[in-house]
Amino acid sequence: MEPKVKGGRTVKLNEALSSIVNKYPDKAAFIYQDEETSYYEFESQVKRFASGLEKLGYQKGDHIALISWNSPLYVIAFYSLLRMGAVIIPVKPILTANEIKYILKDGNVKAVIAVKELVESLEEIAEELPDVKHYILSGTDIPLGNQYFASKVKAFNRVVEEGNLEFEAPDLDEEDTGIILYTSGTTGKPKGAMLSYQNLYVNAMSTADYLEFNPNDRVVSVLPMVHVFSIGASFCGPLLKGATLLIMQKFSPTEVFHIANKHKATIFAGVPTMYNYLLQTAKKHPAYKDHFSDIRLCLSGGAAIPLALLNEFENTFHVTITEGYGLSEAAPVAYNPVHCPPKPGSIGKRILQVECKVVDSSGKEVRMGEVGELIVKGPHVMKGYYKLPEETGKTIQNGWLHTGDLVRVDEDGYYYIIDRIKDVIIVGGYNVYPREVEEVLSEHPQVVEVAVVGAPHEEKGEAVMGFVAVSGDVTEETLIDYCRKSLVKFKVPYKIEFLDELPKNATGKIIKKDLAAMAKRSRSVEEPV
Repeated sequence: MEPKVKGGRTVKLNEALSSIVNKYPDKAAFIYQDEETSYYEFESQVKRFASGLEKLGYQKGDHIALISWNSPLYVIAFYSLLRMGAVIIPVKPILTANEIKYILKDGNVKAVIAVKELVESLEEIAEELPDVKHYILSGTDIPLGNQYFASKVKAFNRVVEEGNLEFEAPDLDEEDTGIILYTSGTTGKPKGAMLSYQNLYVNAMSTADYLEFNPNDRVVSVLPMVHVFSIGASFCGPLLKGATLLIMQKFSPTEVFHIANKHKATIFAGVPTMYNYLLQTAKKHPAYKDHFSDIRLCLSGGAAIPLALLNEFENTFHVTITEGYGLSEAAPVAYNPVHCPPKPGSIGKRILQVECKVVDSSGKEVRMGEVGELIVKGPHVMKGYYKLPEETGKTIQNGWLHTGDLVRVDEDGYYYIIDRIKDVIIVGGYNVYPREVEEVLSEHPQVVEVAVVGAPHEEKGEAVMGFVAVSGDVTEETLIDYCRKSLVKFKVPYKIEFLDELPKNATGKIIKKDLAAMAKRSRSVEEPV
């Protein structure tokens, strides 16, 4: 896919939307809580809200935060901000008030668009954010106790109503920053990855082209729209092709089945834990197995999907899961091809325009089949981290983005994620890749969720520790014995902790730093590993 050019520059997402509106004005752009919004209505609301923001004094280059669950508000605000040239700073609504405050301060935010459920959190931090001029909130009749905060509040619907359809978008360059995505901060404070208009368009269009989205598709849009995977797979990518989004505010396996069945969904995109919940729910309620009968494509990303889960899901629902790979700083990088069976365990081949290398710690390319760090180059790579030139320089070297992921590539050009460099466990000088141990444990019929981390060990430096959620009765000794059948001694977990559910972030990704902290607090290893 080559970027489409208009006047010598890459067409941007908002311009592409206008083109789709001309083709399919009456077609449903999205359905939310059984209410349809046509592409024409969508475009009209985008223009009005952009115009309303302009009347409030906002202009090209202003940083505006968007804090919302998946909803029409998020979709309309996202495209309105792009239309007017503002810089979008998406913020996960599940964050604490202090976490939200950090991002709003670090991101130099001038306005906040948010759901009314966050009023208490926003009131709590408002006086510490004097540069924020307005809080534009969903809903009406919002109880406000803080007068300072109340003086800055505007109703989202009122701003839309006060706008007009004659809004004139400013001239924008493809290299202008369109969005700053704050990382989850697994190794410290969150960093803001700056993505240009070109980055956003290439992400969405390359995904839409590669996976052959079309106007007949109905896409279950349950991945949080604040996540980079969603932008291409279940938000902007489908809209570029005139598809219909089936917007879900939050993930619920029963609700996914209901929505997919009612609206004859054709595409589902999710992270591995979502597939796990869907599978477990269908086991308890077999009638749900038929609710995915119209699904032609399942997409998985955000983390490697265990092979046992992938195989069982595909056999249960008779649909192929296409695994892909990307990161906030560069997405997408790879997808399994649509027209041939994917290679189990592989994230697929690199997509067009993306260059990939697998290198050792010195930056030298390794031989085919050997493990090394994946580095990537292309128009999807971020501009850099906001206000962090040194971090940017460490991550992007000579135009190549260092992903921090260990991979290998086979003779057909398929890539396989081995693990994160920082997650590798070193047991007495031997490298243990957590995913290898996780794959073994996930094959046990009573293991529902699993994650493996390193735990401190006096003699060996580190030892392997597992965390699982299970169904039925199974003991720690049984699971350790199960691992001994497939793994060499130093890879076998010395301890397995049982949890009701593994900790996850907003996108359903298991939070290994929380588990690592638990491992550090666990009892010392009594026997040599």
